[in-house]
Amino acid sequence: MIKMGLKLKDYNEILNKEVNRAYSLAKDAKSKSKDPINRVEIPLAKNMAERVEGLVGVAAPQIIGKGIPDRIGELEKEYGKLDWRVALVISEEVASSKFCEFEDKKEAIEVGIRVGFAYVTVGVVASPLEGFTGIDIRSRRDGKEYIALMYAGPVRSAGGTAASASVLIADYVRKKMGYAPYDADEIEAKRSVTEVTDYHERITNLQYFPYPEELEYLTLNLPVQIDGDPTEKMEVSNHKGLDRIATNNLRGGFCLVMSECLAQKAKKVLKQLDKWGSDFELTDWKFMTKFCKIQTRLKAKQKEDIVEDEKEKVSPDHTFIKDIVAGRPVLTHPLSKGGFRLRYGRTRTTGLSATAIHPLTMKVLRNYIAIGTQLKVERPGKSTVLSSCDYLEGPILKLDNGDVIF
Repeated sequence: MIKMGLKLKDYNEILNKEVNRAYSLAKDAKSKSKDPINRVEIPLAKNMAERVEGLVGVAAPQIIGKGIPDRIGELEKEYGKLDWRVALVISEEVASSKFCEFEDKKEAIEVGIRVGFAYVTVGVVASPLEGFTGIDIRSRRDGKEYIALMYAGPVRSAGGTAASASVLIADYVRKKMGYAPYDADEIEAKRSVTEVTDYHERITNLQYFPYPEELEYLTLNLPVQIDGDPTEKMEVSNHKGLDRIATNNLRGGFCLVMSECLAQKAKKVLKQLDKWGSDFELTDWKFMTKFCKIQTRLKAKQKEDIVEDEKEKVSPDHTFIKDIVAGRPVLTHPLSKGGFRLRYGRTRTTGLSATAIHPLTMKVLRNYIAIGTQLKVERPGKSTVLSSCDYLEGPILKLDNGDVIF
């Protein structure tokens, strides 16, 4: 039992002592061979770099104790903690067998990608093992080899930004290992549109459902192929029997990565590439600049041609009401004057993900909106749950007699 009033140093020492005691007991119990495996399967990690090694080490035990955590520490001093460049470099070094040997080149690339993916997810989710299931080396139309990335449903746990980073990591490793970029054709691009649409309409509602133009442009320009094992019994409604897509069934991992990761998080990916993409020779990703402009135009329902030097401006985003279910109330239309607006921030009553409104706003709306109501907002595009905060400015009201009060 931990006594009250302990200093932080003493508290940490007690925690370490008790954890080590628990591991010692577990090792003794495992050594009796009563379980299928006679060792403690969860390694004890002192920091994030060791978590990365321990997580990926489950699938590739040969990397354990070969110096990967120390190298991650060196790279963090150079680039900063949780910088994507750390993931790129450590992935390439692992794939190049700088720490240990692998059975073949394919395994080396897979483990390298897993290490980088584990780093950007801070070693706490199963996505690097179960969400990214491996690679497939395939032939381009001209006979050169390219890499296809295989994803499955658990990639969702990584989050859209980190999963997008895994594609960037894989492409960096692909380039360093000498493979050619993916050469998608028009039929494969149309298959992407059809499959994501079928998945969204017949399986589950995607958090972000891209426009057909977005999916086609992504597929035709990505330097690696996004693929995955079939996760549904339902077949795609069109564009079946393609020679470089092994299944006609819907692929959940593929749909998630294309829509909720690469398409939804395109601006975040581009922001990173603008900083250091040229330093890492990621020239194949220059297409993301035009993709983001296409996406902005489609969301705003603008029909004018895209101009390369067009200045950025805030445009209406119709995505949040595009797929509204019949009967759901709409509190405001995109960027409409006098609409229902939210102030963004963090409070003790909202935590990291909820959104607060003033209690008087609830009262004025005759308690129509209550604590716990779920909203889908125009920006940043994710759903949120409402809480209340009386430190916010109250609503601006126009009374029946025409008076406006604050």
